[in-house]
Amino acid sequence: MHGLHCAAFCAILLCPLPTLSSTVFRCEDAKGHITFTRQGCPNEHSQSLQQAYNPTPGSGKPVPLAKPRKASRESKKKDEPELTVIGVKQHGCGNHLNSSERRAAIIKQQIRLGMSRSDVESSLGKPDKVTEQNGQTRYVYQGKKGNKRNVSFDEAGCVKGKAKRKSANKK
Repeated sequence: MHGLHCAAFCAILLCPLPTLSSTVFRCEDAKGHITFTRQGCPNEHSQSLQQAYNPTPGSGKPVPLAKPRKASRESKKKDEPELTVIGVKQHGCGNHLNSSERRAAIIKQQIRLGMSRSDVESSLGKPDKVTEQNGQTRYVYQGKKGNKRNVSFDEAGCVKGKAKRKSANKK
């Protein structure tokens, strides 16, 4: 019986008591930045005690979260510095497409003005036929249903205009 009492006493000592709240220091500097700490605040900060209550989950009533204050659009615009673009990344075929438009066109297998040869090959694959005339290159793609798709490039290797499709009936 003595062993049972001793074991029960040890079990009670090993069970931690829930700490539901504690006191912390609330430190605020000259610029208004707030820091919470248990060690105290530096001399140049204002110090106050703050009661922190941390209920365990599921222990009673839910505690509402703090609602952030909504800043008006006008005050945001005044605080944000104006963005100035110094340089823009130049694509070899002019900046007709940005990178996200280029990716979307490749995924959808669309050919758009400003795409390079490698962009077209990424979109449609290797051409069935390549012709060159007066420094200009033309890729010809043969479709499964007899449709042809021609893509013309200028001297710099950029898509010249819209891709032309020819159906098998119009030959």
